[in-house]
Amino acid sequence: MAANTKSKKNKAVKTDGPSPFSPAQIKKFIEEVKVEFLKIVWPDKKMTLGLTGVVVVLTIVISIYLGSVDLLLGKAVASFLR
Repeated sequence: MAANTKSKKNKAVKTDGPSPFSPAQIKKFIEEVKVEFLKIVWPDKKMTLGLTGVVVVLTIVISIYLGSVDLLLGKAVASFLR
């Protein structure tokens, strides 16, 4: 039974095609990446600035909220331990 398991593992490791690290395969990969990269739809400047503003405002609001909760919990624990 153990010999049968070993042969199955060895068969799974072997590949029939060329190595993925061969120069031809690397060149093919780079060409495919270029084709996919051309399909990307980039947002315009107005959209990018608007979304950046949303992220900055949300970051400030959440940091103020978390800071105030931390301050209140810290004071509650400090008064409880006195």
